[in-house]
Amino acid sequence: MRIISFSADGVREAADRGFYAWLSRQDADFVCIQDLRCSEYDLQDEVFFPSDYNAYFFDDVNGKENGVAIYCRELPKAIMTGLGFADFDMQGRYIQADFAELSVGCILAPCVEGRDEEQQEQKNHFFELLGPHLQKVRNKRRDFIICGNWQIAPTDNDVQDISACEGLSGFLGEEQEWMDELLANGYLDAFREVSGDSDAFTFWPQERGQGGWRTDLHIISEDLQPAVEHAAIYTGETFSRHAPVIVDYDTDL
Repeated sequence: MRIISFSADGVREAADRGFYAWLSRQDADFVCIQDLRCSEYDLQDEVFFPSDYNAYFFDDVNGKENGVAIYCRELPKAIMTGLGFADFDMQGRYIQADFAELSVGCILAPCVEGRDEEQQEQKNHFFELLGPHLQKVRNKRRDFIICGNWQIAPTDNDVQDISACEGLSGFLGEEQEWMDELLANGYLDAFREVSGDSDAFTFWPQERGQGGWRTDLHIISEDLQPAVEHAAIYTGETFSRHAPVIVDYDTDL
């Protein structure tokens, strides 16, 4: 089972850069796209609705920011949108496809511009709510693969230039501590299960001097650890500031 996650910086712009042409050659079972920057209604071209997939969207209220989509080759039993966090669902985005024993989620965590303290407080609160939610769903008799733009570089090995990233959102101590706690309590970073590469980045900010970050992650239930076969970051073409993350799992729906 192949799952591709991609943060688009605008899905129409990514399409113009060849993302869907590339995607058509990847034989993915799921495609999780974040940061659409448009509503589903705005997507009139059939390229956004590949015939091999069932496509589901969770738009921004204004259809201009955020937004996530999940493409499923097989028809899911149910689709869930949002996390029940009221206003915090509007700052981030989440959509989930449920199958008999597996749920695949697509997440876009809240973004912080520069060092905006109010936005950082909102982001921190989102993760304060998300942590208990993820521990609660562990009690369900199913596995979870939650992939997307988490807006956190989990460790020092996940940024190219530590000194340039210090004090910036996504590389704060409290954010990495949150991720450490998650990964110590029932979840794993799928990419790191098969790759220790310290030069593997998925995001290159517009600001000069920061270098690459790895903030686009597949976070999985620990029971899926043996199923992670291969993980790669595709950098052969540029579709946005983020690179697609491809993970192959030896598991069936």
